[in-house]
Amino acid sequence: MGIVSAIALGLVLLPVGYLVLLAVAAVRPRPAPASADRAPATRFVIVIPAHDEASVIAATVEHLRQQDYPPELLAIHVVADHCSDNTALLAQQAGAVAHERNEGPRTGKGDALAWLLRRVLDGSCDAVMVFDSDTRVEGSFLRVMNARLEAGAQVIQGQHIISNPEDGWFPALTRAMFLVDNRFQNLGRTNLGWSAKNMGDSICFRAEVLQKLGWGKGLTEDYQMRQLLLMEGTKIIYEPAARGYGEAPRSWLQARAQRARWLRGTREASRPLARRLLLDGLKRRDLALIDGALQAYLPSFSTVTVISAALFLAQLLINGYFGPVFPPGLVWAWGGVLGVLFIYPLAGLALERAPASAYLVMLTGPVFVVWRTWLALSARYGRRGVTWVRTAHGDAR
Repeated sequence: MGIVSAIALGLVLLPVGYLVLLAVAAVRPRPAPASADRAPATRFVIVIPAHDEASVIAATVEHLRQQDYPPELLAIHVVADHCSDNTALLAQQAGAVAHERNEGPRTGKGDALAWLLRRVLDGSCDAVMVFDSDTRVEGSFLRVMNARLEAGAQVIQGQHIISNPEDGWFPALTRAMFLVDNRFQNLGRTNLGWSAKNMGDSICFRAEVLQKLGWGKGLTEDYQMRQLLLMEGTKIIYEPAARGYGEAPRSWLQARAQRARWLRGTREASRPLARRLLLDGLKRRDLALIDGALQAYLPSFSTVTVISAALFLAQLLINGYFGPVFPPGLVWAWGGVLGVLFIYPLAGLALERAPASAYLVMLTGPVFVVWRTWLALSARYGRRGVTWVRTAHGDAR
């Protein structure tokens, strides 16, 4: 029994060590982008996919038009994808170029963006910004992106922050988790010279990158897009000074539909590409490619935490009832792993100087961890189909 536990511990230490490596790399903050001496010259196109977003789209367009950036270098395009409301009209009245898409089935954000990009990538812009229909950004957002582009970056992921933590337990917990995820998963990778995540929102691409690759497909097209970029040798740079704010689902029902889509889509997107990333990474000795593959192969933080907690408690109980079936040192090694996993998110919040409320809600994280692990198992082994479902914005109160 002890040998089985030791082997399991060795297997768990790989993903835990991987998380610790990213966390250590994220201790160093990202240097602020250098201010350009000359006036910005990057011609930006902002693209926004929208399905029945009449409640928020006008305010979003008006907000983005108020960026501290030369208005002649900025155009906003909205794709009203199979809308049954007046999203297109409201976007146009607010100052955007509205495109109505009604052809083919409504399959989600990926196909809508791909359709829109074929229309706007005509050589009239230098870079493309992708925002969700409810996104709010700080006034310096485009200037920060311009500075990074001028420094040579090809793809830049801004910091995605949850804007509605006061709307309930789930948004509050999601905000705290995003703070940790941005710091460790994105900043850690960028500091190591690897590729940050594509969050699907508040992300900037040089126009020629999208002209070459197009947009990803499937339920999680952003995840697939990151893998395609890696295979082309393009890394996503994380820029925390470019801050974008978006809403999290307010209810468990909305959250379940969204998370199930992410988990199933991530699994489907990783199948054809992860093995190639790993083999190419080993052949080229490119750690960024290997990292892209490991993200697909290794279990998530939630899954590792559930496994570690279950095995630690089980071994404690067995030893308590039947004597030292498992070596005590081995049992407490499992306890040490569990301790590291407990400290991990709290350390991320500390580095981000999060408010006390974020620490308090993070202490309820075990509930989310169990829930997410169950969803992950359902996505992997369940037979029920998962389709794209709109996440309500603004009108969910």
